[in-house]
Amino acid sequence: MAASDETPPRGYSAHDRRRWAPEPDKSRARGPFERDRARVLHSFALRRLAAKTQVVQPGASDFPRTRLTHSLECAQIGRELGGALGCDPDLVEAACLAHDLGHPPFGHNGEKALDAAAAPCGGFEGNAQSLRLLTRLEGKVLVDGAAPGGEALSEGAEQPASAGLNLTRATLDATLKYPWPRGGGDGRKFNCYPDDRGVFDWIRGGAPAAGLGGRPRLCFEAQVMDWADDVAYSVHDLEDALYAGMIRLPALHSRAERAEVCAVAASLYADAGAAELEEVFAGLMAEPFWPKDFSGDLASLAALKNLTSELIGRLCRSAEQATRAACGPGPVTRYAADLAVPRRNLLECALLKALTAHYVMARSEAVAYQAREREIIAELVDAVQRRAPATLDGPFRTAWERAPDGTAALRVVVDQVASLTDTSARAWHARLAR
Repeated sequence: MAASDETPPRGYSAHDRRRWAPEPDKSRARGPFERDRARVLHSFALRRLAAKTQVVQPGASDFPRTRLTHSLECAQIGRELGGALGCDPDLVEAACLAHDLGHPPFGHNGEKALDAAAAPCGGFEGNAQSLRLLTRLEGKVLVDGAAPGGEALSEGAEQPASAGLNLTRATLDATLKYPWPRGGGDGRKFNCYPDDRGVFDWIRGGAPAAGLGGRPRLCFEAQVMDWADDVAYSVHDLEDALYAGMIRLPALHSRAERAEVCAVAASLYADAGAAELEEVFAGLMAEPFWPKDFSGDLASLAALKNLTSELIGRLCRSAEQATRAACGPGPVTRYAADLAVPRRNLLECALLKALTAHYVMARSEAVAYQAREREIIAELVDAVQRRAPATLDGPFRTAWERAPDGTAALRVVVDQVASLTDTSARAWHARLAR
């Protein structure tokens, strides 16, 4: 008897547990969200994140984080926070593991270059690419015919179509940080390309029409994932920068240095003025868990890890307590409530991000190599496109051959380039872009 997808986890309906393409019963007694988590964990796309940039290039040293280590850390934070608030922990962990799958080589820098190259086919966005991987590009579930609503799963009706990892609706919804197509929401980020609109609409079926500010509302689990992502990268990128000596702790007690960081936070990460940010920064730096300096010895390594733990705990406890104060002690799932994060903690997180932006990403040498990375991506798209389909890996070659027009063919080329790691992108460029 297949008890797996038949026994509903608490707070999740049959609608939430439904998969885009029907599947036969499974023999192992595993819950639907456990199965989703396992599928993401064993995916090709997750493994590729081991060689994709987080902040410092993979291979620059033995210590810097990659997109994979960041995703694992985000998953641990999200699982604990979501579980404490009554979400299914496997669902939240699966969404956290999946949230960065669509990031291309060279991180956000590569994303900008691919967006320009993909302009004729609707642009490129890492979050929209994540949805595409989960529902189309990952090779897990192939089906004949159509999806539950009758929509074609992909082009080429005479061939089996891909449903990607075929995760449940609730898990897919939890990966959507920007649940709108390009031009919706905030106008920059988006989670759906035009030719993925069918599955996107299926995922969002039953979602409230609008949330704060009139924008489409994120489900509660997506809000937990989003905050876990912010906490993970703001704190851990700071840890990396301190370890590498790019940020010196004594400098953070200088009012002039802090003013520069606050200016970065105000311009990039926070809806706040300099006075408010400087007051929050001073209060954060007054906490007793900050080491005086980092020398690299065992004691300072332990102090650095303690700083990381204290910052993560501070930002997660505040969100848990504020959410409980707003919605009571019961489990919170799907669209029952919104995650509440106090403004002070939002600004603290923004300041932590600004530290890395100011001291790491704005360095002159970083600006120079990022410019070269964008050139590599643009030249690689051109080279792959000119020689396609010979330049494409097997699955992409099939998709290119089925493409009904040049726009669809370009999307396949972009899918191919986006799938590459930093290492393979450089190798492909050296081989093809001559």
